[in-house]
Amino acid sequence: MFSEIFRLIISSAENAFIQVTVFVGAVLLLFGYINYKLSGKLVDKIEKSKKTQPIIGSLLGLTPGCGGAIFVMPLFPAGIVSFGTVVATLIATMGDSAFVLMSVMPLKYIIVSIISFAVAIITGYIVDHFNLGDKLLKDMHSKKRTKAPIELVHEDLEHTMVPLTHIGHEEGDDIDLILHHTIKGHQAPDTLGYKFTHGAYGLYWIIIAIGLVLGILDLFQVDLNSLFIPNLGTILGVAGTTLSVIMMIMSKKFFQDDTHEETELKAMELKETIIHNAQETAFVATWVFVAYLAYELFILALGSGNYIAGEAIVTSFLTQTGLTAVIIGVLIGIIPGCGPQIIFVTLYTKGLVPFAALLANAISQDGDALFPLIAIDKKSAFWATVFNTISALIVGLLAYFIELNFF
Repeated sequence: MFSEIFRLIISSAENAFIQVTVFVGAVLLLFGYINYKLSGKLVDKIEKSKKTQPIIGSLLGLTPGCGGAIFVMPLFPAGIVSFGTVVATLIATMGDSAFVLMSVMPLKYIIVSIISFAVAIITGYIVDHFNLGDKLLKDMHSKKRTKAPIELVHEDLEHTMVPLTHIGHEEGDDIDLILHHTIKGHQAPDTLGYKFTHGAYGLYWIIIAIGLVLGILDLFQVDLNSLFIPNLGTILGVAGTTLSVIMMIMSKKFFQDDTHEETELKAMELKETIIHNAQETAFVATWVFVAYLAYELFILALGSGNYIAGEAIVTSFLTQTGLTAVIIGVLIGIIPGCGPQIIFVTLYTKGLVPFAALLANAISQDGDALFPLIAIDKKSAFWATVFNTISALIVGLLAYFIELNFF
């Protein structure tokens, strides 16, 4: 049994890296560069477009990863955007799980994105039509500290990285104290984790580049372990996954992989974009590996050591529990952070959950974007989650009914 478990660990590490991680890394680097070039302009645009804010917010949320959605969160407490825009942005975002779905099932990613985008806009405008964010904003302003006490507190504090170009707030204001001093921002430059991640990112991207070539060959059904270097696929896959896990541990990101401060840093400097994209890829890679391994071990245990028997039991179970999977997808989506969402989407790519459950999870989840809103105002984060959950349940159940009766 031990030898079988060891084989599954090696196999999961190889497949997670070659089949998913290398493509996630390539796509993440591409979108990271696009976000670096456009993010500031998009935020300027959203500030000036009051009537179309839910649409622009949905577009920002739709960009893969959490950066676009994170940008929007401080704009609501500052009175720059409406609460409907916040809700629309959070509904549209899939966080880092978008990279997994995009890499493995691009057509399904497009379908989910189109539906989420439409639901986000509709929900955002409904929330704004009834002015549901007015009381939240009023309550926030009533608790806001005056300028003098804030300045006194800020004088004794330092950013972990300077200088910072703030987006949606100013240096030394109330939001700055929360997002850059009260909650975890960026690792300090003198820490081991910072030195490792900022020193090893080049090696990591080299391994990703080599793995991408092997990943493309794997798509064409080439046996990677029979090439000019014996067991090349296994060696590189295990090495890549191992380095990914080390990178994630060193960056101290286990459930949340992107903070508001880091999002601002990525918008400010291309090198930081590349470094943080490496960390983000490592984060996704680790959770995909966990999902792959958990799936393999679950199947093995279900079949009492017989893998084929375990698969047969799962297939039979799934044909009877599609509705439950939709509800589970919504509930998992409520959990802040990208880790659980990556696992759920990975299980979909394995055929363990129906499309309706994937769609419900995509609408329900907020990736890392909810963290800054929770830090700024818990009541706003709660009501944003409520609206997202209602939308996810409605759309998920409709999708399940359609899927059940027409496909």
